[in-house]
Amino acid sequence: MFIGEMRAWGVPALRISLGIVFLWFGLLKVFGVSPVADLVTEVYLFLPRDFFLMILGIWEAIIGIGLLFKITLRLMLALLWLQMAGTFFALVLSPTMFFTNGNLLLLTIEGEFVIKNIVLITASIVIGGYEVKSKS
Repeated sequence: MFIGEMRAWGVPALRISLGIVFLWFGLLKVFGVSPVADLVTEVYLFLPRDFFLMILGIWEAIIGIGLLFKITLRLMLALLWLQMAGTFFALVLSPTMFFTNGNLLLLTIEGEFVIKNIVLITASIVIGGYEVKSKS
């Protein structure tokens, strides 16, 4: 019985929790109170700080709302993966910020922040596999 309930509610709960995370993090950026604002703008120095944070925040909030209310999941997942690609691109742009002494196995706090996104990506893959209708 319990396993059946987990099977029935696990993926929707995963989608909703991922939606909450994206909405929350996005709104923090939109309202200018994100604790990662400095990190984001240090990596992407070539982009205008306030504009970039606002666009990123809106982008994340849209993903969150789409996941929460199951709106165009296929598009929301694509936006999520693009956003995640941007976070991993940070590892290439500023490796010294994310790895101690250039060692790829020794993460800094910022490195842990980025690498944990592997879990978010995996969650989105599970959601896509179970909740997006196939076009076949």
